Amino acid sequence: MKRLGLALLVGMVLGGLGPPTVAAQSGVVSRTRLPNGMTVLVRENPTALVVAVSVGVRMGTRWETNGTAGISNFLQLMLVRGTTTRSGVQIVEDAERLGGRIDAVADVDWSEIAAAALSRHWVALLELVADVALRPSVPDGLIDPVKQFLLRQIRNRGEQPHPVAFDTLMRSLFGAHPYAWDPLGRRESVERIDRTALLAHYRRHYVPGGMILAVSGDVRATAVRAEAERLFGAMPPGPPPAVTPAQPPAAGPSRSVAEVPGAQAQILMGALAPPLTHPDYPVVKVLSALLGGGMASRFFSELRDKQALAYFTDAPYPSRVDTAYFLAQLGTAPDNLERAEAALRKELERIRQEPPTAEEVRVAKAYLLGRFAMDRRTNARQAWYLASFELAGVGYEFLDRYVAAVRQVTPADVQRVAQTYLGTLRVSIARPPAR
Repeated sequence: MKRLGLALLVGMVLGGLGPPTVAAQSGVVSRTRLPNGMTVLVRENPTALVVAVSVGVRMGTRWETNGTAGISNFLQLMLVRGTTTRSGVQIVEDAERLGGRIDAVADVDWSEIAAAALSRHWVALLELVADVALRPSVPDGLIDPVKQFLLRQIRNRGEQPHPVAFDTLMRSLFGAHPYAWDPLGRRESVERIDRTALLAHYRRHYVPGGMILAVSGDVRATAVRAEAERLFGAMPPGPPPAVTPAQPPAAGPSRSVAEVPGAQAQILMGALAPPLTHPDYPVVKVLSALLGGGMASRFFSELRDKQALAYFTDAPYPSRVDTAYFLAQLGTAPDNLERAEAALRKELERIRQEPPTAEEVRVAKAYLLGRFAMDRRTNARQAWYLASFELAGVGYEFLDRYVAAVRQVTPADVQRVAQTYLGTLRVSIARPPAR
């Protein structure tokens, strides 16, 4: 059903109808700033039976150092394991009684407490979220079990071909910049994190000036604002901590090969790319879709279908507040490694030397906007988008600007950004040990 829905949306775009507009899909959104500096965003969706809440925090990998790598993720895991009024089990049970769920995660540019429940329970859900956000107990007896869980995840990541190749490439691209490591962190730093460090990290980042409360569902903005004031208004004002991460190293070609047991060889080619706020951001998004966005993309049709050199292909370009990365990747049979690497390089050079056709760009834009529309169908994703774009400093209105900019991208634009950002590639390969 999901594939059919996406196909219908893409068909609408290709047929000239266009995807649902952002305004129509998003409903009415209001923004309020509480007296203590906390921002409250409410999307009224009276047709929904579910309400979603997202508490976004300016806290994540970008604020970490080599010595604290992974502390944001560690803290988020601890938040849902106990407050001063509820145990971790009670938190889960209370969410389930409301017909919903609650979780807390950390990413590179922000962290989130995410919860959803039946709309009629939205007040109780907001109370539960506030309890988790404002009164974490960080139970000492659970710190070591969570730490051991994280260390196992880090160890497992170091034993899998694709994560090994990816992490190697990120270190090469970003150097001392914290984007160089996964939100899981590094073994050496996670091992040193204790309760004192977690509480200090919490107090530094969970301040009104660095928090966004986003609610989407069958609610009224005035009622949500009143509850937000009641639950969060007593927090003393405070700005988020300043962040000045190191600059990524100067661009330069590199190639590394790691031997990791597995059935496939992983080939990753990457380059630094513009941040979310850059005018080239929507153009590089179209480039990403044209090269690696689904079965109509060049990588899929050329490398997988025609040449049979890849089990999977992709060209991710994530949204980042600081300098981002563009990645071209494929998985191939070890015996095809040399041919597949050459073919992938050829496709990247081809887009730099020859502009894509108007039809290729049209299909890429349809794919990109169709997936974007599909991803925002649920209240949970709507709340996440509201909070994340507000935290990034571009505001939730960025959605309208982004869609409009994508529609204006031309073949010449795509070739220009390919020439600008894909001239110097760093290559990371993970292959099975030689027999």
